[in-house]
Amino acid sequence: MSHTPHELAEEFPESAERLHALKASSAHFATLCDQYHEVNRQIHRMETSVEPAGEAVEAVMRRKRMMLKDEIFAGLKADFSEPEPTNGKSDD
Repeated sequence: MSHTPHELAEEFPESAERLHALKASSAHFATLCDQYHEVNRQIHRMETSVEPAGEAVEAVMRRKRMMLKDEIFAGLKADFSEPEPTNGKSDD
């Protein structure tokens, strides 16, 4: 298996533990990471001519990867974990 560049662990090496924790605690964050992974693999297959595509298609896919990466980065900086369910009572 060849090395696929732009994997999230390479993109955010200082946040590897946080990436793992957020994927485990947030379905939304896990979905973003899964989408990023799939788009990244598609781009890699295009770039290595396993599944050739036109330049316009590659450009669209790269923009999509960048948007997903930006959203993942925002999640790493914010608290992306899902809120605790409340029982309707206030703390007052």
